[in-house]
Amino acid sequence: MGRILSLDVLRGFALLGILLLNIVSFGLPFAAYLNPTVAGGATGANLTVWYLATIFWDGKMRAIFSMLFAASFDVFLAGLPEADRAKLYYRRTLWLIVIGLLHAHLLWSGDILYPYGVIGLLLYPLRQLPARKLIWAGAVILVLHSLWNLGGSFAMREMQQGGGADWAQIERLFAPPPQVVEEQIRTHRGSYPGSLAMRSRDAYELQVPLFFQYIFLDVLGMFVLGLGLARAGIFDAARSARFYAVMAVGGFALGLPLNSWAATQWHAAGFGIPAYFRYIASTQDPGRFLVAAGYIGVVMLLVQANARWFVQPLAAVGRLALSNYLLTSVLMTLFFDGPGFSQFARWERAELYWVVVGMWAINLAWSPLWLRYFRYGPAEWVWRSLTYWRLQPLRRTSA
Repeated sequence: MGRILSLDVLRGFALLGILLLNIVSFGLPFAAYLNPTVAGGATGANLTVWYLATIFWDGKMRAIFSMLFAASFDVFLAGLPEADRAKLYYRRTLWLIVIGLLHAHLLWSGDILYPYGVIGLLLYPLRQLPARKLIWAGAVILVLHSLWNLGGSFAMREMQQGGGADWAQIERLFAPPPQVVEEQIRTHRGSYPGSLAMRSRDAYELQVPLFFQYIFLDVLGMFVLGLGLARAGIFDAARSARFYAVMAVGGFALGLPLNSWAATQWHAAGFGIPAYFRYIASTQDPGRFLVAAGYIGVVMLLVQANARWFVQPLAAVGRLALSNYLLTSVLMTLFFDGPGFSQFARWERAELYWVVVGMWAINLAWSPLWLRYFRYGPAEWVWRSLTYWRLQPLRRTSA
């Protein structure tokens, strides 16, 4: 099976959109990603930006990215002989885990490649299931995740009353004391070896103690749901324009008010930790899926309309998704951390989006230029060569 244009376009769209959220973790203390009162400002334009992110972006782009990762599962297996499928799939996935570990511990602790690799190991046994069963199974997993988070609000309230080491760990993640925030800022602005130790510690917490609490069901549900939607033909722009229009309108009409309500309620509750789980986390899965469905519908309509101004640049970014993801981490680390320009926590939340625009310009400029001369992105080429355990052809040849 060759490349599917609509998948590349949607992947490029999601990859650029993910930086709208990740920029907060690159440029501000990690807790600011979850809690706007930690750093970067929670009033005026900064609060407005937080509302926009929570309603329109937070989790939505990652949901699309997760579903497309699962969709690429079938694309990868389709081009392989049956006898080689398991061996190559597991080798490919294990190498992704290695890449994710290196990325998380050396560049950015908020890495998503490691969870994708670990949970991706569970996809292969699902290769024979039909679309309908996968969609239902994915929906059930996400409902369980929502209920888990809702239950977490009661557990957090009890932990808050009792204090202790468990509550201290939660506070460090969601609302660290000012001295901890200041120490994080100094470390990021300092030497690379100094920030490396903190980055590695944060990566470990996300990859081990917090993995099954906050990440596992999130990614697994979107993987299974995305695989089902891919097999139902949702991502290949083959459904009718009416179908995608209803998908877009319905997704936005249901998802945006739900996300807006959750954000407003958490703000009214003073951005407390138990209230985060009661309002934000418990509604996140239906809210982000519905808005993600709205975005998917719009993108599929633009692909069907052959909107070249939109399709061609985003398809190039999507074909180099892994390279662009890693390049973004490299450049953001150089810009914000001490080894580079030491801009960490010098920009307020709203100001960070000027950096996003600059990074988007780089992604959109270099991707088509690279593909003019090469078959794969540099990271894709390395990953592909490791998967097949031999160097793959990289340069394009003339006809």
